[in-house]
Amino acid sequence: MKSKCITLIALLVSTITLACPVCDAEQPKGLENITHGEGPEGNIDYIIMYSAIIIVGYTLIMSLKYLIKPKEEESSHIKNLVINENDNFSKS
Repeated sequence: MKSKCITLIALLVSTITLACPVCDAEQPKGLENITHGEGPEGNIDYIIMYSAIIIVGYTLIMSLKYLIKPKEEESSHIKNLVINENDNFSKS
């Protein structure tokens, strides 16, 4: 049952995200069949789009970096304050 639901959701998402033939013809070269509606109309639209891609990419890389190696070994880190408080509370 679970695999049937996942397959159904995947099919629905794939058909919703692809552009219809009319929108596909209106999209600029390289961006056709991606989404409905008009594509970027000028250079400012491309600058905004690529800036957003760069910001999201940088945010993703930094979040993964700090999730993998958080560098929280300092004794003054707030995490250690909470851990030490819990240790003192459980000892009393």
